[in-house]
Amino acid sequence: MTEHVLHPRITDTSDWVTILFIMALGIIALTKSIYENRFEDFTKLIFSDKYTRIYRDSSHLMGMFTISLFFVQIISFSFFIQILLCHFGYGSKTDWVLFIQIFTFVIYFILSKYLIEKIIATAFQIEEVVEQFNSQKVTYRTYIGLLLLPIDILLYYYNSILTNIPLVALYGIVILNSFLYLFSIKTYRKEIFSKLFYFILYLCTLEIAPYYFMYYWFTKDSV
Repeated sequence: MTEHVLHPRITDTSDWVTILFIMALGIIALTKSIYENRFEDFTKLIFSDKYTRIYRDSSHLMGMFTISLFFVQIISFSFFIQILLCHFGYGSKTDWVLFIQIFTFVIYFILSKYLIEKIIATAFQIEEVVEQFNSQKVTYRTYIGLLLLPIDILLYYYNSILTNIPLVALYGIVILNSFLYLFSIKTYRKEIFSKLFYFILYLCTLEIAPYYFMYYWFTKDSV
């Protein structure tokens, strides 16, 4: 009689993380070499609005520059979320199955939100304002994603780093994102104020409600 021995599946391995970081850095290096001038303007985004003035048209969202850095952005944010979950005791930072789940959720969330934004903007007849606003918002979010990548690497490879660093990084992202968000509103204030009522509905529906419900769901489950 053959005896079958079941072995538990091992998901905690660190090899995939190193490959992931190398891939992300490789994409950044390749993008920089192909779009050298544009990438240089992009890296100065926090100090200068030259990039947003040149590439403010929404058609640039479908370019290879944006798409390649979007992939890096998803990796950066997904792994940071995994580090936060590990910090709160909800998972391991070496669990590749968890990362795939987070990665899939982040892509689904961003793309679904973008499509719903397009539909609502068309319904409210504010397509032009929302497209320009979204273009600048995507640019800033990508920029934050690139800034977050080295933080991810440090948090992963240096376990001796202070335990409150992930939360400090999270608060920093929220503050920076809020500042850049307000700056975007200021940039397009004339277009926004011309259709202020519809823009407020847009903000409440797609810029506040999704994050509030995610926060409520997370804090409710953690009680």
